[in-house]
Amino acid sequence: MSNSSWFSSYSIKLRFFARVRRFLQKKASCKSHESGEKARAEELVMGRGKDIEEASIVLQRSVKKLHFGDWEERETAAKEITTLAAEDLRTRKSLAALGVIPTLVGMLNSDVAGRRMSAVRALVELSNGTQTNKSLMVEAGIFARLSLLIRNREESGTEDVVSLLLSLSSLPITQTSFPTTDILPFLTGILDSGDTEETKLRYACMDTLYNLSTVLDHTSALVSSGVVQTLVRLSSDKNTSERALATLGNLVVSMVGKQAMETHPSVPNNFIEILMWDDKPKCQELAAYILMILAHGSSAQREKMARSGIVPVLLEVALLASALAQKRALKILQCFRDDRQMKIGAHSGPQTGRFPVLTGFPVNQKETQEGRREIKMMVKQSLDKNMESIMRRANALQDPSTLKGLIISSSSKSFLPL
Repeated sequence: MSNSSWFSSYSIKLRFFARVRRFLQKKASCKSHESGEKARAEELVMGRGKDIEEASIVLQRSVKKLHFGDWEERETAAKEITTLAAEDLRTRKSLAALGVIPTLVGMLNSDVAGRRMSAVRALVELSNGTQTNKSLMVEAGIFARLSLLIRNREESGTEDVVSLLLSLSSLPITQTSFPTTDILPFLTGILDSGDTEETKLRYACMDTLYNLSTVLDHTSALVSSGVVQTLVRLSSDKNTSERALATLGNLVVSMVGKQAMETHPSVPNNFIEILMWDDKPKCQELAAYILMILAHGSSAQREKMARSGIVPVLLEVALLASALAQKRALKILQCFRDDRQMKIGAHSGPQTGRFPVLTGFPVNQKETQEGRREIKMMVKQSLDKNMESIMRRANALQDPSTLKGLIISSSSKSFLPL
């Protein structure tokens, strides 16, 4: 073998062994990385296991103190349970299974305010997201104790009490057992206090009233406690309007609720004003719904609405608002059109020829045609006036201040209803 061929063969072997060495080094590195990842995973699992074990020890200790400790230990245990219950749903269910709810409900009878509030906070957390825990609270007699707590309430615990009431008001079992006698004045008193800084508290009160208003059996109690007056006032505030209108919409379908709104001095003017809130489409829809219910079957309410200038506002809603608001506005306009046709028929000649379906007499074709021509002429005049107003608003869209002025000025006039 020549020197050149030997050198070439030797070079090939060196390159081969070099590649093998690199492969072995890479494989060893991968094994080291995998073993490191495995070690870290084991450490994480062990860490979590230690956390779970520690949490279990705290839970057992807290439950034991709550059941068998003195009053000071029970108060401390209630605070610990509040922290534990806030972690996850599984922990809340485990605590309930260990029987903490009846004991916490019993703590509401304590003579010390701090202990009562500690129990309330724990119950609020335990009720979060679980109907079972709420049912256990009702079975433990929480409503009777909350009524007593409300009558002797401390201002520092108001928000926690309202939070608990809100949580319990969504429970189906509360349809018949909810103690409205004490709770409704409590909620309306907070809403009537005028404290605008307590926004979260006010929202919780209004949401509780809404939950109660979905049950027809609560309507009379809600109306008699002055809820309608409070909510009508709050409906004029854009921050609370949607919540207030939603509850009023539940109440207006009942006779007692409808009568309470019909006699309110701000109705229907405030609802007509809400119809002009272009930036609040949901409020427009709810206000239109309430006005539709009030207008249906009540000529006195329709006459009051007409005097308040509702027709041009309804025309604008029927053209520019959401699909649902448009549909409701058109239904209200139909009521006004029916009223106008009845009035024209009653004053345009003998009624026997005008209403053959009611009287049974033959129809006078000449009188009928004259009446139709008169109606068409009056409707055309009304349409011309209303379309002029709408076109002025459309031309002023580029100037919001001008548009707002046009809406306000035109809404104060009473056009001929369609």
